[in-house]
Amino acid sequence: MIKNILNLGDSSVYCDFGSEVNRETNKQVINYFNFLRKMKIEGVINLTPSYNKLIISFDLNIINFDRLKNLVQKIKIDQSESKKGKKIDIPICTDEEFSLDIKRLEEKFNLSAQKILDKIFEKEYFCYMTGFIAGMPFFGDLDKDMRCNRLETPRLKVPKGSIGITEQFANIYTEESPGGWNIIGKTPLEIFDRNNQEDPALINPGDEIKFKPITK
Repeated sequence: MIKNILNLGDSSVYCDFGSEVNRETNKQVINYFNFLRKMKIEGVINLTPSYNKLIISFDLNIINFDRLKNLVQKIKIDQSESKKGKKIDIPICTDEEFSLDIKRLEEKFNLSAQKILDKIFEKEYFCYMTGFIAGMPFFGDLDKDMRCNRLETPRLKVPKGSIGITEQFANIYTEESPGGWNIIGKTPLEIFDRNNQEDPALINPGDEIKFKPITK
């Protein structure tokens, strides 16, 4: 449940679900996100869910913080009826030209590249949020022995489709972008299609994915 509701600037509401980053907390965020999206509150212009927070942006000419906070506080959601996400297989090629940081990770974990990749492939991941760049999914949770820091010097250009890991998370770069995650491979899938106005994102919060190795 929401622990606190605060101002974020002059035209956003910050809903705090606590400090924990786990599926249970994130599903609460997603449930409120879905419920508010269906409510279509006049004046609300954007909803931004994250691991354990939900930001509601609004038009000050139509609604104010106090009124919106009061509406959110009155919402009662049966968390047991949370909508299940999709299960999606993500093909990934880990040839050397795409696996940009695997040698660094071999030294970090003292494991061969194949053992590192095997550990990553055997897990099912949960999409906590999308963001940073359009449709970019953030997945948890990597095993504790597979967690690593960001690059000390981020790349100016990470190729579109690259799959990276850092700390307890994995992600997919939906566009070429600067970034400091450890790149382990690349997918040929179009994760975010700007031309699809109805449903541009292949992966959404609440979905579960598995990485499936493919050849070049």
